[in-house]
Amino acid sequence: MADVLRSLRLGGRGDPARACALALGAEGVALSLLVGNGRMAEPLWCHPEVSARFEELQFTLGEGPGPDAVRTGSPVMEPDLDRVRPDRWPALLPPARDLGVHGVCCFPLGIGAIRVGVLTVLCDGDRTMSVQQGADATALAAALTGALLNGDGRGQRGEDGNGNGDRGGSGNGGPVLGLFLDRPTGLHRAAVHQATGMISVQLGVTMEEALLRLRAHAYGSERPLGEVADDVVARRLRFNNSDDTTNNASDNGDGFDDDMNGPYSPGDGKG
Repeated sequence: MADVLRSLRLGGRGDPARACALALGAEGVALSLLVGNGRMAEPLWCHPEVSARFEELQFTLGEGPGPDAVRTGSPVMEPDLDRVRPDRWPALLPPARDLGVHGVCCFPLGIGAIRVGVLTVLCDGDRTMSVQQGADATALAAALTGALLNGDGRGQRGEDGNGNGDRGGSGNGGPVLGLFLDRPTGLHRAAVHQATGMISVQLGVTMEEALLRLRAHAYGSERPLGEVADDVVARRLRFNNSDDTTNNASDNGDGFDDDMNGPYSPGDGKG
């Protein structure tokens, strides 16, 4: 792990998730950042594909070790999912096992009440995490936290903004971890953010409640959250406060069609 951290601090290129997974001896590793007022988890990097799918599963359901780690500010260590109480994450456990996820340990990135992200480590088939693996993952989480809290676009490169300077340090004296922590230029889950805003307008509720309603519909329809969000943004799906909860735009005169104004238009269109 020391070699991995050294490489990352020097701005080493390549796949950081794969490098960290190999160093930890883990089945997979994922790093997600918390963005926006709703503090939604945005994936920065994952390896292998099952890590990305597990992150998407947690995001869709809003439950699991990752959300718990963010909420409590403490690591959540469950190296053997078969030993987790069924009522702890009732919606998550069955599909997680279907993905082939044996165990998960999540480490929040933050200091005190500040949360900036979460590091997810998938355990191998032995369903254990050794003391050394735990220590290495904790060290990695601490290094990532320092980089995210102390570095800006220049500090993350360890440069002066012009490609010069010490690549092993940041302009403000805090730790940095090279190019692999460059902030994404766009949101992977932009449709979810937009759909949440639209539902908030449609129902007259907070963004937090709107996201809960969106998640509930995705879970009830057994569809990925992003797919349902795409339907809301495309005005194929509208939320209301009736007993039906949602309506297809084509079946409801009060819904959307492609020729109507968008949710924030100043005209007569509805959100």
